[in-house]
Amino acid sequence: MSVSYKRFILILALICIQLPCFSWGFYAHKKINYYAVFLLPPQMLVLYKPNINFISDHAVDPDKRRYAIAAEAPRHYIDIDAYGAYPYDSLPRNWDKAVAKYSEDSLLQQGILPWWVQTMQHRLIAAFKEKNSSKILKLSAEIGHYIADAHVPLHASKNHNGQLTNQTGIHAFWESRVPELLADNDWDFFIGKAEYIKQPANFIWQRVLESAAAADTVLQYEKELTAKFPASQKYAFEDRNGVMIKQYSTAFTKAYDAKLKGMVERRMRQSIYAVASFWYTAWVDAGQPDLAALTHKDFSEADAKEFEQLNNAWRNNSIKGRTHEAP
Repeated sequence: MSVSYKRFILILALICIQLPCFSWGFYAHKKINYYAVFLLPPQMLVLYKPNINFISDHAVDPDKRRYAIAAEAPRHYIDIDAYGAYPYDSLPRNWDKAVAKYSEDSLLQQGILPWWVQTMQHRLIAAFKEKNSSKILKLSAEIGHYIADAHVPLHASKNHNGQLTNQTGIHAFWESRVPELLADNDWDFFIGKAEYIKQPANFIWQRVLESAAAADTVLQYEKELTAKFPASQKYAFEDRNGVMIKQYSTAFTKAYDAKLKGMVERRMRQSIYAVASFWYTAWVDAGQPDLAALTHKDFSEADAKEFEQLNNAWRNNSIKGRTHEAP
């Protein structure tokens, strides 16, 4: 193998390692929001179904915002294992009590995902009460993102990308590579109907605890499988949008999914159900307003500008520090 070719391979590998870790990946987030729409009752479908492409496409806005607002990142995860042992009772579930015990800066450092979901839910309820179609659609798309994040095991672990166990890259492997390869042809997303969630805060904390409990399995099984696969069979170079990237091979990915016994599909299905149920709960808590007259989305100039800024920030891969919002 020539020196120049070795250098080429090394550069590609470094690019893959340095790619940012996004929750579920764009593909899965869009699918989760898309399928969640079909779980809604007819009274909500009159608004959500005609706008299903918007709700699906804008499911990834929070990830794009991570490039534009430095304070966005903590909203996507919680390193709950930083707070002792399962079920991490030392961490108050109430935001004010948690701040009083650990300080806001400390909480932000470890992530605020379950609290941020509650903040977004309150905003969605308010949007329904206002009968503001653009806010309803925008907030529905974005809360779907955060709820789905809560179902990802490595979003509830300090070892979020395997960086502590020499497994760098496992984050995108679990949440992006596995569903991108298997979801369309092998997985079932016919789930049922959205249900009213009596205690949304308890619900999202329970999903976070489930994720935290599964994190060790996600890491352990990849390590066990790696020991059985030669490096030449674990990875493969594949074309993606005209660019050759180093990727987990199809054989390794399918073996990993089989070893996990459907965990990724199961968490994706649970995400779809949870997203639809949070939407439905917000609508009910707002008094079940009539949505039939809100089928047209009228975004403000500020909304359009924000969408443009998010897209530009994502393309430019730039992060600009800004002040954060407390949940």
